Amino acid sequence: MLTPQAFAGDLVQWWDFSATALYGEDYDLAPSDKQTTVTLETAGAWKYGDWFAFQDFIYFKGDHTGMDSTTYGEISPRFSASKILGEKIAFGPITDLSLALTYEEGEGPVHSLLYGLGVDVAVPYFTYLNFNTYRRDAMSSGNISDGWQFTPVFRIDIPVGSANIVLDGFIDWVFATDNSGYEENFHFNPQLKYDLGKSLFGDHKANKLLVGIEYDLWTNKYGVKGVDQDTYSVIAQYHF
Repeated sequence: MLTPQAFAGDLVQWWDFSATALYGEDYDLAPSDKQTTVTLETAGAWKYGDWFAFQDFIYFKGDHTGMDSTTYGEISPRFSASKILGEKIAFGPITDLSLALTYEEGEGPVHSLLYGLGVDVAVPYFTYLNFNTYRRDAMSSGNISDGWQFTPVFRIDIPVGSANIVLDGFIDWVFATDNSGYEENFHFNPQLKYDLGKSLFGDHKANKLLVGIEYDLWTNKYGVKGVDQDTYSVIAQYHF
């Protein structure tokens, strides 16, 4: 995680905000296979849990359908059992349990509410690792993505010379789907980034400017049978 920022009364214990620019090709089920994405992200911890949220602004190149952009975002708060009960809930490698929620929103029939259990795990070499298991509840008309979802989230920091390489990302595995016509799907989306800010400007710019690549593997993308996306994007990310 990035350096915490303290707030009076510890209501908000730390927070981070970043902007990422990505460019990639070979994207399936999009108006064009080339796209530029600007992603705004925030993450943090507060008195009763933590949160992560992002908003994608996606721009298509060479589109002939009349659609040149779209948006997609998620809001994912978690409510910590340890924080709410006032005592550490931990056993073995498990360091906390949480009520995990996610709201998905975008253009078209993609609105969904996810709710389930979050498990934080302490594993050597991982800066953080948590596993979230959700029940998916499709909310918008035409959305048939009801079912179950398993989402690991991770980060590893690797010292290299005067800076770090950061490997972070997530897996979304949608399984045991309720509706015929919506296939189980697997989405693996890691980012490999170099801490260019620290390398160029020293420790006071650590975790500020990162550059690298994002890999995107998505089998049965959007639940469509046989649509398997395998591509990458170049990225630049700045933390404010």
